[in-house]
Amino acid sequence: MPIRAPQDLLTEELKDIYSAEKQLSRVLPKLAKAVSAESVREVIGRRREEGAQIIELLDQIFEQIEARPGRARNAIAEGLIEEATSLIEEIEDEQILDAAMIGALQKLEHYCIAAWGTAAAFAKALDQPEAARTLSQLVEQGYRVDEEMTRLAEDELNPAMLASGEDDEDAMNDDDEAQPARRTSPRGGPQQQGGRGGGRRGAQATH
Repeated sequence: MPIRAPQDLLTEELKDIYSAEKQLSRVLPKLAKAVSAESVREVIGRRREEGAQIIELLDQIFEQIEARPGRARNAIAEGLIEEATSLIEEIEDEQILDAAMIGALQKLEHYCIAAWGTAAAFAKALDQPEAARTLSQLVEQGYRVDEEMTRLAEDELNPAMLASGEDDEDAMNDDDEAQPARRTSPRGGPQQQGGRGGGRRGAQATH
């Protein structure tokens, strides 16, 4: 849709937000199934519930400004979601995946916070106080979600990821120690094996 008036800026921003929330609502169940930490699944579940409420609020705002959400697809949100889903295929370690996933979700939340804040500013400038108030509340809600994810990452997920890495390293060291040592010659080098006849020349060609 061409942007010809200030009102169009608000409408297009709201359409982007609406599309982002719709896309997110469809992918969150897949992300919740992929992670192993129950705490991450709980965060994803709460965000999904909040997303459904956000979509309802956006529907109300569209009615207030006499506009429709349309079917435009938010390419920025789509890219961030693709990044999150790609982690499932790229990361095998459960603890690393949990930490990476919460980071990917925070990137999405940061985008939403920026979009809500921009739309709130446009609504305020266009004398749409109810829309501005609702969008500002979404910004504050987004900050709370982001802070919750940060605490979860710092207090639980990142330490678990590092502990998992240390356990893997210890296991590798144990495997190395279990390997039998090679025989060495009196000079300290590897013991040379003779040729078929067991002579001193070994594999060297005879003259």
